[in-house]
Amino acid sequence: MQESTLIKQHQFCTFFLEELFFGIEVEKVQEIIRYQQITRVPLPPPEVGGLINLRSQIVTAIDLRRRLDLPEYSGESLPLNVVVKIEEEIISLLVDEVGDVLDVSDDRFESPPDTLTGKIRQLIRGAYKLENCLLLILDVEKTVDLTAF
Repeated sequence: MQESTLIKQHQFCTFFLEELFFGIEVEKVQEIIRYQQITRVPLPPPEVGGLINLRSQIVTAIDLRRRLDLPEYSGESLPLNVVVKIEEEIISLLVDEVGDVLDVSDDRFESPPDTLTGKIRQLIRGAYKLENCLLLILDVEKTVDLTAF
């Protein structure tokens, strides 16, 4: 009897920044909400957009464009909030657009592409080659740790 090897599947919540397609493990995403009013705070790190009130809970909003050294957003629509929970801390990641939840298999996983440089390369765990695009997997723990880099 021949044993078949099972290829592990992963689910990712996807979103867009600029022309890049990102994914976060679905179990780390608490919710996705439309733009919330952001309260600016004095002297924050450049990546911190401010604070949002999420059902009476104060949540730090990280501007992912700044965190990944991408150009400022020039579009007309407001960013969306991908709310993540990391070690009991809730943080909002500001993104341009939200995609779908995708199931991908381990056999498509690769190391980060050589074309990525700087902060973005340090914050990407790897990539999945999909039919029409490349899904970059964001290392959420490193991304929300503003003491890194």
